Amino acid sequence: MIHFKQQGKFFVVAVLFVMGVVGIIGFNTGTSHAAAVTSSAVGIVNYQLLVSQHPDTAAAEQTMNAAVAQAKSDFDAKSVNMSDQEKQAYYQQLQQELQQKNQDLLVPINDKVMAAVKSVAEAKGLTVVLDKNSAVYGGQDITDDVMKLTAGK
Repeated sequence: MIHFKQQGKFFVVAVLFVMGVVGIIGFNTGTSHAAAVTSSAVGIVNYQLLVSQHPDTAAAEQTMNAAVAQAKSDFDAKSVNMSDQEKQAYYQQLQQELQQKNQDLLVPINDKVMAAVKSVAEAKGLTVVLDKNSAVYGGQDITDDVMKLTAGK
């Protein structure tokens, strides 16, 4: 009789477990359907392409190329009488200045691209926009719309 009671407890636990699994599967099926409905609220963009094709990028590249040429010229002229250690320190200083210059040139472009992405996303009712390289599947590609918006500015 004791053996039967233990089997009965096991049976009740097993039934509860199966019911729980069925309930979870049913719940997740409903959730995945809801997720599929909202996935249309996800946009994707080719951010690298948007920045590289932005109208201000060509001028920024020219400015940066000129700054690099000037830094090279300055280094060549000023480092003639420097020790190796002084040359290395001066070179690092110039590198830091060039990195700052590059950042100063790119931040406004990135800000303009982000503003355009936000504007297009809001107009299309998108709640999330991911970089195309981060999206594995799905999402509405708004790259062309953003490009058109940035080209007009």
